[in-house]
Amino acid sequence: MNLDSLLVSTKFAPPRIGARFIVRKQLLEQLRSMQRCTFTLVTGSPGFGKTTLMAQWRQELMKSGAVVAWLSLSHDDRVLTSFCAYLVSALRRLGIALDEDEMLEGNNTKALDSLVASAVNGASQVAKELYLILDDYHHVEDASAHRLMQKLIDHCPANLHIAIASRMAPPFSISRLRVLGQVADISFEELPFDLDETRLFFEQNLHNVKLSADELRLIHDLTNGWPASLQLLAIMLKNRPSTRHKLRELGWQSSDLQAYLANDVVAHLPAELNDFIEQVSVCRRFNAELAEAITGRPDAAELIKRIEDENLLIYRVESEDRLPWYRFHPLFSDFLATCLARRGQPAIEMLHRRASQWFGAHDLLIEAVRHATLGGDLEFAVKAIEQAAPAEWRLGYVSPLLSLLDRLPQETLFLHPRLFFLGCLTFAITARPEKAERWLAQIRQSEVVRNPAISSHLALADAAVAMQRDDTQRAVDLLEPVAVPPDQNRFLHYVFLATLSSAYCSVGRYADAHRLLDAHPVAAEDRRNDMALVVEGARIYVYLVEGNVREAARAGSLLLSRAMAAHGRRSVSANLAAGALGEAYYELDRIDDAREVLANRPGILQSSMPGVMASAALARARLDLLQGSPDVALEFLESQAAHFHSLGHDRPLAWMLGEQVRILLAKGERIRASDLVTRLKDLASQHRDALGYRAEIPVAAALARARLLLHVDRPAEAIEALAEVRAHAQHYGRGRLAALAALLMAMALEDLGRHQDAQAQLVEAVQAGARFGFVRTFVDEGEHVGAMLARLPGQALSDPLAARYLEDLLGRFGGAGARAAPADEGVSEPAVPRKEDVNLTPRELEILSLISQAMSNKRIALTLSITLETVKWNVKNILAKLGVSSRYDAMTWARKRGLIE
Repeated sequence: MNLDSLLVSTKFAPPRIGARFIVRKQLLEQLRSMQRCTFTLVTGSPGFGKTTLMAQWRQELMKSGAVVAWLSLSHDDRVLTSFCAYLVSALRRLGIALDEDEMLEGNNTKALDSLVASAVNGASQVAKELYLILDDYHHVEDASAHRLMQKLIDHCPANLHIAIASRMAPPFSISRLRVLGQVADISFEELPFDLDETRLFFEQNLHNVKLSADELRLIHDLTNGWPASLQLLAIMLKNRPSTRHKLRELGWQSSDLQAYLANDVVAHLPAELNDFIEQVSVCRRFNAELAEAITGRPDAAELIKRIEDENLLIYRVESEDRLPWYRFHPLFSDFLATCLARRGQPAIEMLHRRASQWFGAHDLLIEAVRHATLGGDLEFAVKAIEQAAPAEWRLGYVSPLLSLLDRLPQETLFLHPRLFFLGCLTFAITARPEKAERWLAQIRQSEVVRNPAISSHLALADAAVAMQRDDTQRAVDLLEPVAVPPDQNRFLHYVFLATLSSAYCSVGRYADAHRLLDAHPVAAEDRRNDMALVVEGARIYVYLVEGNVREAARAGSLLLSRAMAAHGRRSVSANLAAGALGEAYYELDRIDDAREVLANRPGILQSSMPGVMASAALARARLDLLQGSPDVALEFLESQAAHFHSLGHDRPLAWMLGEQVRILLAKGERIRASDLVTRLKDLASQHRDALGYRAEIPVAAALARARLLLHVDRPAEAIEALAEVRAHAQHYGRGRLAALAALLMAMALEDLGRHQDAQAQLVEAVQAGARFGFVRTFVDEGEHVGAMLARLPGQALSDPLAARYLEDLLGRFGGAGARAAPADEGVSEPAVPRKEDVNLTPRELEILSLISQAMSNKRIALTLSITLETVKWNVKNILAKLGVSSRYDAMTWARKRGLIE
């Protein structure tokens, strides 16, 4: 009887790859580069696209002329007899001649060796590349089946390649092959979609719902790129589009996802392992010792190894500790929390108290305070903070401290003066100045003020409050006499530097800001310190305010990469860097980069420093205008204006109103714009003699009034309003504002027929733009500005750099501003960056060197002991700096210039 007639034929057919599947370009490139390896292994949790990836690779291999056999295994194939029958049939489909009767005589060593010998000899006689793909290998349990595959892999001829997809790594010994470079592996960390793949997935699967960049980023952060959960979310959004407004509450609360996790992920686990993972899920991260302390299980290390081997949605966390740290996928962690809730609140609080004791004993204050607070042990939380504060304080402690402060009675705080002072400072730097002011007043009326450790730093707390109030001149007056930051306390040291440098910037004293930061550089041992990263971010905001957007973008991209690697995407330091980088990218007309870096960062729009919130909100509104519609931008600006009004932040409020005026006038809605100009006039009258940042309020009003006057053909009056804007820009050294004032002044002068004067203003604006790289300042003013720039005579710009800049700028206007290049100039191709013009960091050069060795991102991460996300971010920065689109092009560029061998 023919053996094949007894087998299920569909097990030899891969799933159909339809249009809704995303082509995994990076992973396929990785497989392509290693496709001549003897053994390929793809491992990952359920729903991470292992099968789809292998099916896509199969298509590529077949197109290249290779012979490919596919076998999907199931639970029925766990024993040798069934497994061997299907394996033999799969090998025969490769053209390998096998005698099936002989192969199935038994599971003894002689029979297995005979099968391997026949398969190897048969494969070597086929004059083609042969690929055997075994999907869902985790179903195989028989040790004899594993021995059979081990022997087959060990003795593969050069033209036979075996690829396995499995939830866990098979028990094979492949060290020798790995040393020889004959193993290609893709693991759980590499399988999730990146942001671009998530975006493409929803574009292909959601035709009735257009997700915004913020929504896409939120979904991507929520799911960590887990394909199965993205599919479930896509189904929900397709069937119920209204759920998009509740995205933050979706995900693990979905009954479909709950059922998927329950049935496909944890159903097969033994009770003891389920119990273990539920208990450790109270921690955002855990290691074996902590897990043992929480659960009381002395075999915690073995259980964690099993979780990792099973690929139970677990990630290793980058750490320099002796023991590895882990975390669960956030959706899986939330699912486990719902399971744990069935045990009742007292049981959960006990787990938190055990965790807090362990974290406290290991000097991990953030987690110790968080778990103590959640466990109801407020006394332990206060004690932990008091012991660490303020010398070891960091921004990461802000969130657990705020949670603790909300639970502590006032009388308890007075018994702990250092905690009280830290509370004041925390409120001051988290957009709660009213509460900080009340507490500072209470400190000054209490005995606490006699404590020198507190009284010596009250001026710093006052200055932090003043910065939140935009009373920046007061901050200068408070801190400048101190002269030297408090070196005995690193946290307060960096708070001082960030506050005073920002205050200097606000009053136009950029040289003093740079001098202060240069005189007190971040210590080498503090380069990962979150408050030190904020200080470095303060310098980037100095660049932005004075107008140097090119330098802000360069330094900001490096800082954001470091902040995310050290503290995560949602950290304060990363958010501040992202806010600056988003504004710089927008001005440089890097629209997609600006949108991506600002996406799903509500903190910089709602609870940061006033200037950070204002600049990020303006960039976000302008992105909405470009990629959405005027109404979308106006709706956002109105919501931000209401938010700033509720906080008493008049400067950000003024800029939100002014931006609405610009958009409304472009829409032709003069009445609504006039109403806002009147509101701005009233606001400006309250701050007529203001200094520092508050002085921008009358300027925002004057700018909006000038726009309205230009719109109603009253250019002479517009010039008077613009003179106020220009005077402020010159006094405070605001480069972009000066260029904008010159542009609008040119428009007014043109309307008056004063063409020579208008030309002079345009030249002034172009020279400023060429110096710093302004783009959107010009383009956002519309086609009229483009047409005026196109009419500038060639001799008007004597500086060749400014002339080249103008040509590039005109190209951004399209038809309105384009003008043909002189016949003898031609059109130049984009210049390839020279070695001396590219500033690659030591880490980027290290990664580029490993890329040249054909290492995958995962292998690079393991080699350098960094996270996969850190590698991906660095690779993206390398490609952007070199102006290339692939790893191969980057490697070629570096080799040609002798940067790598």
